[in-house]
Amino acid sequence: MDQKIEAAQRRFPLRKRAIEDLAVRDEDFRSLCIDFADAERAALHWENSDTPKRDERRAEYLALVNDLAKEIEAILDTAASIPLPAQRPKSQ
Repeated sequence: MDQKIEAAQRRFPLRKRAIEDLAVRDEDFRSLCIDFADAERAALHWENSDTPKRDERRAEYLALVNDLAKEIEAILDTAASIPLPAQRPKSQ
């Protein structure tokens, strides 16, 4: 799981635990974190490219990265304002 969410955790280092907790229980949030990581990788790919479309594609992916980061942050803010139910100890 960690690899799927570490890009989001790097972007929001003070919220690492919240990202991990939310990703474990929310498939949509986990998918959003994966999309964020994919967009970051694509932006880096285009940054290192030497093709004529490099700057245009890099700008597109950086915009996507920023949009996804805003969405992740909004979800984290909402989750922080909603108390989680207490977890029961697992029966043995």
